Amino acid sequence: MKKDLFKVIFNEKIAAGVYRMTLRGDTSEIKRPGQFVNFAIDGLYLRRPVSVCDVEGDLLTVIYKVVGKGTEKMANAAEEDVFDLLTGLGNGYDTNPTKAGKKPLLIGGGVGVPPLYYLAKELVKNGAKPVAVLGFNSVADVFFEEEFKKADCETVVTTVDGSYGLKGFVTDALPQEYTHFYTCGPLPMLKAVFRQTKTGGQFSLEERMGCGFGACMGCSMMTANGAKRVCKDGPVFEKSELLW
Repeated sequence: MKKDLFKVIFNEKIAAGVYRMTLRGDTSEIKRPGQFVNFAIDGLYLRRPVSVCDVEGDLLTVIYKVVGKGTEKMANAAEEDVFDLLTGLGNGYDTNPTKAGKKPLLIGGGVGVPPLYYLAKELVKNGAKPVAVLGFNSVADVFFEEEFKKADCETVVTTVDGSYGLKGFVTDALPQEYTHFYTCGPLPMLKAVFRQTKTGGQFSLEERMGCGFGACMGCSMMTANGAKRVCKDGPVFEKSELLW
């Protein structure tokens, strides 16, 4: 974990209530896709955890949805504004080729999509040919389809109302063959993925976090291996660990 100042390079709206922010700073503690950073927000006591979407050199990209006062302040940030960030938080996804296999499946829902982009790039670097299934409520919510395709990732988009891509949920579009899966999204989606997948896989979970690095115990949950802290022991857990 590292505490540092990051300068906003750009901050733009990319879907309904969803923003992409790129910042410049020390990214050296970000080692794996699936890790997250914690933003200090002026006037608010608790930091806001946001998953890492991409890292290139000293540039960090995050995607977040405006859901409260903290993210609203982030959405109003301008170029050259500075944020205090804790970086390198969480364990991240295991991208070992032995585990991922040749055709890993990435399953993302809404703002659970961003960490899978960085993951897709890492898997491709390792020689894999990932397939991404990205789920949204409607066409207004869709983002990053083209980015996944440019990362050499076969990409399928679903929308609940059928206004774009395939009508239905991500579980309606799962391919027949894949070697391992990685997923991130809302809890009902994750539980549906748990029930319908047929291989080992890794789930990135969300919980309310007080500190983000395991000190407050506020995000503890019970697993097959006992109580675990989502921020410190996760947010990524193996399918076999989850009691669903």
